[in-house]
Amino acid sequence: MEPLSFQEYICSLDPTTLPRILRICSGVYFQGSVYEISGNECCLSTGDLLKITAVTLQKVVCENVHTGQTTELLPTFKGLFQPALDLMPCPTPQGPLPGVCRKKGLTLHQALELRGRQTQPLRCPTIGPHALLLSPVYEVQATMNLRRDEVKIPSTLEVDVEDVTEESQDVHFSRPLLLSEVLGMEEVLPTQAEILEGPHSATIFESAWVTRLRKGQRLQIHSCSHTWRVLASARSGTRRFLLSSAYQGRFRRRPRQFAGVQELAASLQSGQQLHVVVMQDCEGCEDGVPPLSVGDRLEARQLLLAGASTRLLCLRHSEEEGEEEEGEELLLPLDLGGSFVEEVCDSKKYRLTELVELLPLPCDVRVVATDPALERDVLGSFPALRLEARITQPFLVSSFCEEPDKGFEIPPQWLDLSLVLTEEPVRSQAPSTHCSHVEELTEAFYYKLLAQLPGGSAPPPPRPPKPKVASRDVQVQPRPAPEPDRARSRGKRSQVPRPTTSSQTRLAQPLPPPLVLPQKVKSRTTHRSTPNEYSPRPRLPAAPRSRKVPSDTVVLLESTKGS
Repeated sequence: MEPLSFQEYICSLDPTTLPRILRICSGVYFQGSVYEISGNECCLSTGDLLKITAVTLQKVVCENVHTGQTTELLPTFKGLFQPALDLMPCPTPQGPLPGVCRKKGLTLHQALELRGRQTQPLRCPTIGPHALLLSPVYEVQATMNLRRDEVKIPSTLEVDVEDVTEESQDVHFSRPLLLSEVLGMEEVLPTQAEILEGPHSATIFESAWVTRLRKGQRLQIHSCSHTWRVLASARSGTRRFLLSSAYQGRFRRRPRQFAGVQELAASLQSGQQLHVVVMQDCEGCEDGVPPLSVGDRLEARQLLLAGASTRLLCLRHSEEEGEEEEGEELLLPLDLGGSFVEEVCDSKKYRLTELVELLPLPCDVRVVATDPALERDVLGSFPALRLEARITQPFLVSSFCEEPDKGFEIPPQWLDLSLVLTEEPVRSQAPSTHCSHVEELTEAFYYKLLAQLPGGSAPPPPRPPKPKVASRDVQVQPRPAPEPDRARSRGKRSQVPRPTTSSQTRLAQPLPPPLVLPQKVKSRTTHRSTPNEYSPRPRLPAAPRSRKVPSDTVVLLESTKGS
C-alpha cells in the first residue's frame, strides 16, 4: 500500500485485524526523531518497524466550520450527531444512512465510523447549530524491536507509515531484558545473549571479566548458582574480598585484637565468655577504676549499669589463684583505653563451611592451605583475615562465547545490565567457575555492601565520654611488667602475640555492639560460668560465692551462661 500519515492510517484501521506491522517511511524529519512518548524518549527512524497491538480512543476534537473554534469531547460524550447534508458536496462513500439513524441521530462512535477517511460535516444540537468537523485522537499501543516496554503513541504523530504485515510474517520483535529478570526465568536456561548496554552501576569487582561486560559482547548464561558468600577483609591493609562457599582453602583461627574496652564490650556474644590478655598498661582517670598491666588475663562477662555510667564486668585471673577461685572482679568504664588480645588455643584447620557453622562472625582467621583450584590464591599472602558476615545473594553462572570453558558468576542484583536473548545453541556442559571462589571488591562497593547488611544502616553506637585529661604536673607511673618467668609461663599456655607499646597500637574499626539491653532489674542471680572453649586451662565447677559489686549496680546484659 501507499504510505499514509499515521493519523490517516489509524483512523481507517479495522481493530479486528490487529496486530499490524508498520514501517516508518518519512515525515517532518528525514532520518529520525526523538519523541517524548509516555514519559520516555522514543526514537522513530526511517525504516523502523512498529507492531500495532491496540488502539484506544482518547478524545475527539470538534472544529466549527464557520468560526474555526475547537471543542474537545471525551469518548463518553452522549450527544447525537446528524450529517450536515446542506454542506455535503456529494453522497457519502458509505451510502445512505439507515432510517433509524436519520431519525434518532448517530452516537459519537457511529459518527467516527461514518467518517472513514474523508472528513464529513456533522451537526450536534447538544453542542450548537453550526456544522462540525470531527478529528479523533487515538492512543496507539505498539511494540518496537529491541525496546523493553511497549510504547503508547498518539495517532497525531507527524510521520508517514506503510503497512508491511503480509511481507513481515517472519519478523521477530526482540524484547530487551535486564540480567536481574533472567533470574526468574530458569526455564530458558541455558541460553545465549548479547549485551545491549553495560552495567548500570559502578564496578564492584576488581576482576578482568567485569571490564568485558560491554555493548556487543555475547554471553552464555548457563544456570543459577546457589552458593553463599562470606565478606572478608585483610587485617593488615585495605583489601576486601567475597569468598564463595565453594572455596577449598583451609583456615586456622587467629586471636582477635581489641583497642579499648569499648571494642571489647561490642564483641561480647550472648551465651559466650570472652577471654583476653592485656597487651598495654593502662590506668583510668576516675576514682575506683582499677589499673591494668601487661599480661593480665581477663574474662569479659557482661555490661552493668553502675550509678549513671555503664561498666564492663570482668574477672581478672592470676597464676596464684586456686582452681575453685573465680578471680578478682573489675568494673571497667567503656572509655578506658588499652589494648587486648583474645586467648585462643585452637590449632584445628577449618573449611569455610565449618567456620561459618561453628563460629560466630566476625572472627579472625589465617589461611594455612590455599585453594588448589586457583592458579594464585591471594588470600594466602595475608597474615590475618577478618570474616565479617555471611551473604546470601543469587548469582548466574556465565561465560563468554569465545571462551566457553572459563566461567564466572555474576550477581545481577549488584551488577545489572541490559541484554537480548538469542536463539543460538549453547553448550550443555557447564564451565569451571574457580575464578569466582575469591572476588576482590572495590573500596566503594565494600562500604555500600556493609550498609546493606542487616543492621548496617543503623547508626554506630554513641562514643563514651572522653576521659579527663590529667594535670601536667601529675605523672602516672605504669605498673611494672610481669616477671620474665611468669610471662614465659603464660606464653606456653595460650597463643598470645607479643605485647606492644602504646605507640605501636593500631586502632581497629569499632564494631557496633550486637547487644539488646533488657530492662533494668533490681537484683540478679549469680552463677559461675563454664570454662571458655578455647581456654588453655580448664577450671572445675565450684559453688557460687558472693560478688563484690556495689549495691547500686544494675545488670544490663544477663550472664552469658544464663540462669
